[in-house]
Amino acid sequence: MMRKWFRKIIILAVAGLCVGAAVGSFFTFRAALYPRPYLKTVQSSGIDISLIYAVVKAESGFNESAKSRAGAVGLMQLMPSTAEFICRTEGIVFEVDRLYEGEYNIIIGTKYLNYLFKRFPVRQTALAAYNAGEGIVANWLKTQSYSTDGKNLNIIPYPETEAYVKKVEKFRKIYDFFY
Repeated sequence: MMRKWFRKIIILAVAGLCVGAAVGSFFTFRAALYPRPYLKTVQSSGIDISLIYAVVKAESGFNESAKSRAGAVGLMQLMPSTAEFICRTEGIVFEVDRLYEGEYNIIIGTKYLNYLFKRFPVRQTALAAYNAGEGIVANWLKTQSYSTDGKNLNIIPYPETEAYVKKVEKFRKIYDFFY
């Protein structure tokens, strides 16, 4: 009788260790592939947290030193001219070298996203503008074959931008699921 009871305790302990290891592995996996650095800064932006992290993941893969062929830099891949415009608009001191600093880049990048959301209230349209440029997207919205209502893009004519919007939306859903 004592032996059965002892065996049940051992089985439950081993099962508990296995579950604990699986849960720990899940959280390690989540943090490694879908991190959330500078969380307080992101939370203070007023934008959906999952969306911001999805943009960062799509833009730079969380590489603060990232630089594109076009010259976009940092976590949110900001063009220095765009960052300078946002800094001037928001009363932030612009320092081009600081665009490689994660928190500074996210502050400016989220302010740019807020700016785009005011101009393009539909999320997919604002994301398209983040990738292709606001002037280009404004022209697409005026073109009947791309937009029937001037707000939504029925067709995104740049394959790169279409893929970008889909990627960001996929990452946003994953962040929503994990967090």
